[in-house]
Amino acid sequence: MRYLPLTNADRREMLARIGVSDVDELFVAVPRDKLMSALPALPRTKSELEVERELALLAGRNTAAGAAAFFVGAGAYRHHVPATVDHLIQRSEFLTSYTPYQPEITQGTLQYLFEFQTQVANLTGMDVANASMYDGSTAAAEAVLMAHRVTRRKKAVLSGGLHPQYADVMRTLAHYGGSAINALAPDPLGTEDIVAAIDGETSCVVVQYPSFFGSVRDLAPIAAAAHAKGALLVVVVTEIVSLGLIKSPGEMGADIVAAEGQSIGNGLNFGGPYVGLFATRDKYVRQMPGRLTGETIDAEGRRGYVLTLSTREQHIRREKATSNICTNSGLCALAFTIHMTLLGEAGLRKLARINHANACDLADRLAAVPGVEVLTSAFFNEITVRVKGDAAQVVDALANKGILGGVPVSRLLPDQPHLADLIVVASTEINTDEDRAVLASALGELVRA
Repeated sequence: MRYLPLTNADRREMLARIGVSDVDELFVAVPRDKLMSALPALPRTKSELEVERELALLAGRNTAAGAAAFFVGAGAYRHHVPATVDHLIQRSEFLTSYTPYQPEITQGTLQYLFEFQTQVANLTGMDVANASMYDGSTAAAEAVLMAHRVTRRKKAVLSGGLHPQYADVMRTLAHYGGSAINALAPDPLGTEDIVAAIDGETSCVVVQYPSFFGSVRDLAPIAAAAHAKGALLVVVVTEIVSLGLIKSPGEMGADIVAAEGQSIGNGLNFGGPYVGLFATRDKYVRQMPGRLTGETIDAEGRRGYVLTLSTREQHIRREKATSNICTNSGLCALAFTIHMTLLGEAGLRKLARINHANACDLADRLAAVPGVEVLTSAFFNEITVRVKGDAAQVVDALANKGILGGVPVSRLLPDQPHLADLIVVASTEINTDEDRAVLASALGELVRA
């Protein structure tokens, strides 16, 4: 039975219509060394049952996050998601809903997006938040583009504590948008002098809080220095639970906050989908990407919700759009909102305190291991440690012992050989005392070997 209905003649007609001679011409923009020279070494045909068996064997080679002591972070965190969250988001009216173009029939969707915005604005300490974005990295890149529009400048200064993958997304947009990036050297100790890099051409300073290496710092002096030069402060948050304990970016003078909301309501999910958070000051709201849900009243005085501001290409002329973001992570935003509602302010603060206490316990245990040095002094739930030897090999050896012991910095910064002995380690509420003891013990064995 054929599943592809097109004939060779159909394909030739389509290629001729668009003006190419063969399919290979459609891929000329892809570097030649990135193209496969032959089909992968896989069987050409298998039954459904055989395919299931093969995939099950492949999946069995992975160590699942829930099957081992888990200390991986670096932008994606394992937290407990209440069963209520999954139960509610799988209701058909939520699971199948789409963009709320017609407010008269999408009041439920618009209301939860309004609540989501309120939660994000409260968390970040900002005036206004949008109705979500794809993920933290693209939200952060959009923040840089927004800063360029506001300041009419085109140079961004990136902290050395910014997640390397977030920085890569910014570099990609800068390359194609004709703007400049001044990325400072990686900063494991949290001691960089980012203020010195700000000049009269700077549109924004991008600082991660807590940093990729786990450091928490006071952002107020950076905000003051940026504002003195006419630049904006963009704060990136990859671990949103941290804002249940540490001072919000808005309190320290941030102009734009871009964050990853995965930690609340959304599991790791093998890398996605996640949900991007975006918040800013009232005065910049018309330069904000994405869309904004607002509260109003109808002709009879009843409360209602509408899309108040939608400055994206689907709503207005392309040349007038602030963003080419075509949709939002609606279901993930709903999961975030449900989880936040279940927690409430007191619950979030308690969760954050548990995370911090677990990380403090882990830092103490690892600091006591000969051959291991804890580099991070002020942190939330993530620290960077230096080990004797190659960190990537140490992490692999830990995995062989059934411990997912963190992220070697060399995995994300392979061009920085002097950082090859560093591991970023996270400890959330998921970890037990036994988990932390097992990691410290196994790490001690490995660095002594």
